[in-house]
Amino acid sequence: MKNEAKTQYLCHPRLRFVIMHELGIAQNIMEIVRQSVPEGLARDIRKIRVRVGQFAGVVPDSLDFCFGVMAGESEMPRAALLIEEVPTACRCRGCGREFEMEELVFLCPHCGGTDLEVISGKELEVVDIELVDHGGEAL
Repeated sequence: MKNEAKTQYLCHPRLRFVIMHELGIAQNIMEIVRQSVPEGLARDIRKIRVRVGQFAGVVPDSLDFCFGVMAGESEMPRAALLIEEVPTACRCRGCGREFEMEELVFLCPHCGGTDLEVISGKELEVVDIELVDHGGEAL
């Protein structure tokens, strides 16, 4: 019964869209890693650290799930994705003050202005890749 409920949930149209979106991002991360790591060392990859902005349109848990499934069946089966979530920060063009947004409400908490510039929170980048050398120490 548990498997049937899970299957029904995974077939929900909204979830399917989220999984497909994050699956594409996971594929892109794996391609960046392949291009960045010398040939033959993919099995030595242990951690891939990425920065994902709150405003980047990515669901971190879904990205982690998709990456884990793909990595497990790839040339880098022990690679783990470490996701650093970046909060959305803005600068008010009216008063010049910077602030982090607690909720996605585009209103300056200092002056009430609506002319805001997003200065962080849109990131989606691979920061670093950790490998293990043959002696077992992280590189």
